[in-house]
Amino acid sequence: MGGRWLIPLLLLGITWGQELIDQLLLGGQWNLPMGPGLPLWRVLTAPFSHSGFGHLISNTMVFLPLSWVVLTRGSRNYLAVWIGVLIVEIPIALLWPVRSHGLSGVVYGLLGYLLLIGFLERRIVPILLGGLTLWWYGSALLALIPGVAPAGVSWIGHAGGFLGGAFTAFTLQRNSDHSSQSKGS
Repeated sequence: MGGRWLIPLLLLGITWGQELIDQLLLGGQWNLPMGPGLPLWRVLTAPFSHSGFGHLISNTMVFLPLSWVVLTRGSRNYLAVWIGVLIVEIPIALLWPVRSHGLSGVVYGLLGYLLLIGFLERRIVPILLGGLTLWWYGSALLALIPGVAPAGVSWIGHAGGFLGGAFTAFTLQRNSDHSSQSKGS
């Protein structure tokens, strides 16, 4: 896997740095959410902004293992999940009336990708990884349902992230199928 496993640690370093500065120097007032009336570039900053250390710790504990599992499939797939999540989050940021932030959208994107890619590829190792992911984190899928997520938790951000990860799995699998067909011709 080489140095790929460092990518999530670097991303968490940025996230933890932002939260440390925010909490220790700015009293929790330096939030960078996405949402209505905010610049569109905030879609890029929202994953790195949290509403306190509890929020960040809970996201970190899921983000790291899911990131490493996706990275076993390659850096390209990992980057594609991030891009898929950010693309789906754009209309949410523009149209949804509530601001949101945190790594949980990306976490749900990683989860959506892992749950679908094995099914789409019909290969045993990805299916097993998807099954393990479902076993470990399946209860988190309840937060995709409106009214089930706790107050203050953006179910739409979670659902958007999950859809972004699912979209990425379908897109990568489709491109893989087209590449295989082109090579076979």
